[in-house]
Amino acid sequence: MPAEYNHHLRGHICLVTGSSRGIGAQIARTVAVAGARTVINYHSSQQQAMQLVEELTEQGCQVMAVQADISQGREVEAMFARIEDKWGSVDLLVNNAGISLKRLFTETSEEEWHQVMDINLKGAFLCCRSALPAMIRTRFGRIVNIASIWGLRGASCETVYAASKGGLIALSRSLAMEMGPSGITVNVIAPGPVETDMLLQELDNDERAMLSVEIPLGRLASPDDVASACLFLLSPAASYINGQVLGIDGGWKV
Repeated sequence: MPAEYNHHLRGHICLVTGSSRGIGAQIARTVAVAGARTVINYHSSQQQAMQLVEELTEQGCQVMAVQADISQGREVEAMFARIEDKWGSVDLLVNNAGISLKRLFTETSEEEWHQVMDINLKGAFLCCRSALPAMIRTRFGRIVNIASIWGLRGASCETVYAASKGGLIALSRSLAMEMGPSGITVNVIAPGPVETDMLLQELDNDERAMLSVEIPLGRLASPDDVASACLFLLSPAASYINGQVLGIDGGWKV
């Protein structure tokens, strides 16, 4: 992290959904080191979440882990109530939780459609809905939604995933227009392929190497690339940026 960002988020409370591992964990690390009191949300990866809490606590960061299925309204409300009771209102929200689905469209079940949409799109809706009343009241808030390049360009055999991320982009742009007058910014990060455990499971070494060749910068993104962009959008440096989609793809979509 650049030295000038150290403690830029001090005094803020940041919730990062789906942050026990991967991109979300790196975002949580980055905002915590930047001074925000950071909430690590997880669904089932309790051990990884608690390990991250221990890691960041040892660095002097203020962190807590909260279990919640963000596709369920009551669990989201309970999560926000717990944060409020301990620290106060969330004023920085990163909707990162998401799942992928690689399947031919004609073989995709209705249940699979709902599962992807409930987590990737409905989950962001529920978290925004819970966070916004306090943000409106204080006339300050920063929301960053983690979408995907597939939400911009589409993806064969990942139609449902692409649709969920495209919907998240549309939600974000609309919310940016609606919430801007209240001092709240809403922006999107649309990563290309990122070196995560999820990608390692989907692509072998040769496939990742072939993909890297297609990217002008010659490599896949790292979780830190995404986390650094997220930190910027949450920071005072981005106070006049609203309703934008920031691609983190090494120029792949150019």
